[in-house]
Amino acid sequence: MVKFFTVVALILSLSIPVLGQRRENDYYRLETVVSAQAKTHSRDKRWRPDTNEVVLEVTGMTTLEDGRLAVAIRKGEIWILSNLQGDPKNIEYSLFADALHDPMGLIYVDGTFYTAQRAELTAIRDTDGDGYADEYSNVAAGWGVTGNYHEYTYGPKLDHQGNFWVTLNMGMGAHANNGDDLWRGWGIKISPQGKITPVCSGMRSPSGFGANTAGDMFFTDQQGNWVATCSLHHMREQSFFGHPWGLRSPHSDDFPSTEEVEKVSAGVPWPSALGRIKNLKPPAVWFPYKKVGQSATDVVLDNTQGKFGPFAGQLFIGEFRLSEINRVFLEQVDGEYQGACFRFRSGFDSAVVRMDFNQQGQMFVGLTNRGWSSLGSSSYGLQRLVWTGEIPFEIQEMHARPDGFELVFTRPVNQQSAANLKSYRMKNYTYLLQAKYGSPEILTERNEVREVTVSADGLRVKLVVDGLRAGYVHELNCVNLKSQMGDTLLHPNGYYTLNRIPSEP
Repeated sequence: MVKFFTVVALILSLSIPVLGQRRENDYYRLETVVSAQAKTHSRDKRWRPDTNEVVLEVTGMTTLEDGRLAVAIRKGEIWILSNLQGDPKNIEYSLFADALHDPMGLIYVDGTFYTAQRAELTAIRDTDGDGYADEYSNVAAGWGVTGNYHEYTYGPKLDHQGNFWVTLNMGMGAHANNGDDLWRGWGIKISPQGKITPVCSGMRSPSGFGANTAGDMFFTDQQGNWVATCSLHHMREQSFFGHPWGLRSPHSDDFPSTEEVEKVSAGVPWPSALGRIKNLKPPAVWFPYKKVGQSATDVVLDNTQGKFGPFAGQLFIGEFRLSEINRVFLEQVDGEYQGACFRFRSGFDSAVVRMDFNQQGQMFVGLTNRGWSSLGSSSYGLQRLVWTGEIPFEIQEMHARPDGFELVFTRPVNQQSAANLKSYRMKNYTYLLQAKYGSPEILTERNEVREVTVSADGLRVKLVVDGLRAGYVHELNCVNLKSQMGDTLLHPNGYYTLNRIPSEP
């Protein structure tokens, strides 16, 4: 009998939150719109007489001004979903386009859909107004496609000048490094008239990208050969990001040669590699492996002006393997981007591949693991993330200072706990640039936090930190920090990529 009550007590302790403990869902509610378990069906008679099931493996997604959602799926179709705010059983599915080759993005501009197929950027229109596309136009083509299974073409996304951008995945396996895959591993800009400009190189698997508030373009890369851990990079001209295979394509002298990069194939710390390889640019943000994701995907700007909570202007980053979304705060130091990443929201049904905000400031999250492994109960689906109106206690911003860091919080801190040096722990480390798959954290050192200053309003904390190192990730753990209301940080860790130490406050 004692054993029975012990088991019951354990179950209750796992299922009932501790008094005062808050969870992600208290602030950002996760709603399932479409799941693999609840089969979705089309009322569109034009589609497949033998079955009406829609397998919504989302690879591209864009919200429309009238509240509908356009979704590109793995099997080469574009669907328009209506009645999304009510009972999921009442959602209407209308087939808009089909016969596409692995579309990996979707945008809508002036009555036209654009998607990147493997071999081209395609404009898709419904010219007769019947709800079904009847015009498919090749906007741009010219990059290599050899048939390698991993040669994805991602996008497009728009910059502030109206140019299209696509990123080109490297092939994988025995035939991936044979020189036949032109511009693979590059970020490419395409003018509205279809002119192709290869801009930057050194990418491995750039499955997500997008613009920040200033209109600068960023992409995520995924851990693998030559990529130490997942990362976020600023795309700009004459920039090389570390993966050498794409350098076989014709390029100017502003880029290194393949041989120049492969001289360090046995491995060299990233801060040392920056001085040895021409125009090698460090990531704006490293995502420490498993601490903040494992396989980064989409990049989405919070442009909701506060409708999605206290992170307006920041970037949200999709995560494939761990089925979650992470958050990035960026700043510029000496004209170069750097910043911090934080955990944000976990628990999605499958791999997070695409994200987009609607007019109400809700985030639609498109899911598919495409046959690879991911956490969650499904292999695909569509979910919605809604801010409940409550502000979580989080590190909102993390700024580099000449002698440490300044933290900005979403809610006021408890002055006593915030002033306690023992509330903070910090260490720093870097990674190897090497041909091997990934890299461990290397050259780790502890940082002493020797002085704390708390602002009168409790929203800012200045940390004076010894042993700052340029080119290293500085990992912060706010151990016992509490808010004025007595709750602990929802996510107590921040990871700042300190490419440059500011010379002025």
